[in-house]
Amino acid sequence: MSKNFLARGHIRALNRHHKIVVAGVAALGATAIAFSATPSNASTTLTSEAASTAQVAYSTEPIKDVKGTVTDQLAASGVKTEQIATKKQAAADAAAKKKADAAAAKEQAEKEREAEEAASRSAQRAEVDKAAPQTYGNNLDGWIRESLDIMKKRGIPGSYEGIHRNIIRESSGNPKAINLWDINAKNGIPSKGLLQVIPPTFAAYHVPGTSKDIYDPVANITAACNYAADRYGSMDNVYSAY
Repeated sequence: MSKNFLARGHIRALNRHHKIVVAGVAALGATAIAFSATPSNASTTLTSEAASTAQVAYSTEPIKDVKGTVTDQLAASGVKTEQIATKKQAAADAAAKKKADAAAAKEQAEKEREAEEAASRSAQRAEVDKAAPQTYGNNLDGWIRESLDIMKKRGIPGSYEGIHRNIIRESSGNPKAINLWDINAKNGIPSKGLLQVIPPTFAAYHVPGTSKDIYDPVANITAACNYAADRYGSMDNVYSAY
């Protein structure tokens, strides 16, 4: 047997011895740690369970319930927020509608009030017009207008323009005008007044309610227009002596 062989055996023996020593040291260390971690009022008896190293269990499964709960909470929160927004919008719409309805009702009430006031004013004017007699100017314009009102009530046709035109041609607007040179004058029935009416014609076509004086402007105009309507259809159709 060679020396090297002995040396190798010796070294292996030492190595095994060292391992045993190291294992013993490690065991003593674990025991010391377990002992120091034991509460003061606990038993100092060491067991293999106390000396053993605690194992921590880990799970690789995802925490589904926790994640689902958070998601559900967020979803519920979102729904609640949406519901609150919907309620607020509905309240705003209701308030706007109420305001619009109130404005429309106010406007309608104002229109009705104005209509009632207008109707009342019209009624008052009608009462005033009915109570107060119509007045006319004591001039050619006033005579023609008064004559037209009387003619309208009697159904006698004629217009302001037609009457005015013939008056200017016949008498130049002079109610006292008289023709002393034509055939009527020679026959003793001269034409008189604004529309140069002879006395027999005036008497035959005199309009009731007017003066019987042939020189009265309104009586003269209405009698002449009554005659013209009978013979020509209207004084408007007369453009020369009639």
